Amino acid sequence: MIKSHLVYLNHAGTSWPKPPVVREAVRGLWDCSPNEWAEEFEKAHRDVADFFHIPHTNQLLFTPACTTALSIAVFDHFWNPGDRVLTSGYEHHALHRPLVKLVDQGVDVEIIPSLPHEPIILEALEEMLRDGNVKMVAISAASNVTGELLPIEAVVELTHEHEALVLVDAAQIAGWWDLDLPKLGADLVAFAGHKGTQGPWGIGGLYFSSELKMNSPAAVCEITYDKDTGKPTPISVGPGWCDGGSVDRPALAGLAAGTRWLSQPEQVDRFEVARQKSQVLYDAISALPNVTIYSPSEMTERMPTVAFNIQSKDSILVASALREQGIHVAGGMQCAPLAHKTLETAPEGVVRVSVGPQNTDADIAIAIDAIGKLAVQ
Repeated sequence: MIKSHLVYLNHAGTSWPKPPVVREAVRGLWDCSPNEWAEEFEKAHRDVADFFHIPHTNQLLFTPACTTALSIAVFDHFWNPGDRVLTSGYEHHALHRPLVKLVDQGVDVEIIPSLPHEPIILEALEEMLRDGNVKMVAISAASNVTGELLPIEAVVELTHEHEALVLVDAAQIAGWWDLDLPKLGADLVAFAGHKGTQGPWGIGGLYFSSELKMNSPAAVCEITYDKDTGKPTPISVGPGWCDGGSVDRPALAGLAAGTRWLSQPEQVDRFEVARQKSQVLYDAISALPNVTIYSPSEMTERMPTVAFNIQSKDSILVASALREQGIHVAGGMQCAPLAHKTLETAPEGVVRVSVGPQNTDADIAIAIDAIGKLAVQ
């Protein structure tokens, strides 16, 4: 019997509960007249772009999810046989899957070497870039399994020195702090609306640099001419709305409301407070017998997430046992088979506990007590 009181600790999966202003915005969009749709869309578009410091809204494409944004970011390029793509061993399936599909086009997809709690060895990345033909480095900003932060700023700088593109999956970090996408310098950044940005399901986004050229058939095209044949050749200047499908307007209204809520002064410390709570959780769980933790010990090196297993206990069964006590966590593979292969936790997966800005000290205490009892059973 599931208890009526819910301690929600799966914010790496989706944020909950949504702020009241988000719920109101979603409901309110349904009451809009069609005459207001265009104006409401433009306002929401501008609000989300401003949240990420994007100067021009035509650099921000809304998609049904981060997964869709990543697919567009990967596939809408002029790929040639022999091109190379580098990625980490900690990727969510939403990024790894389209990369693997590039192999059908003769593209080589290679994993950047790592060490425990060093998800990208920068010296190894630099050597791989020097080998040539690298067209793109595609990485997550943080592991959705362990919460570990990847060195995206260093990766961007190093990759651009070798004139390759950088795609960042920001699903885990978007909304958690002031994220200036142009300043970050990545060529493409995909994000989810339903996690840290506090929006509903059904909305994601793709930011792309104003200088980026992509092979997107629905985009506005320029025409150049082949120097040898003289034939006209279209050069895409970025993906258009037809590439991502119809935008879920209520979901977008909720996302825009979420970004406005996050921009309020009283919300600025939300990440630090959640990380401190996750550190309390980490310290308590690490002191338990029969427990292996996979997340970094330092809270500055990870999102407010703690991934662990209890010896001889299946992670899904542990998550189910906690859910029966009203504690919602994620067990299993977290849609990241590559990451679990790297962590050597496949196929069982891990128990992932992820703290959000809405969680209280009491929530953390309840979770620690329940996990402690399971560890000694």
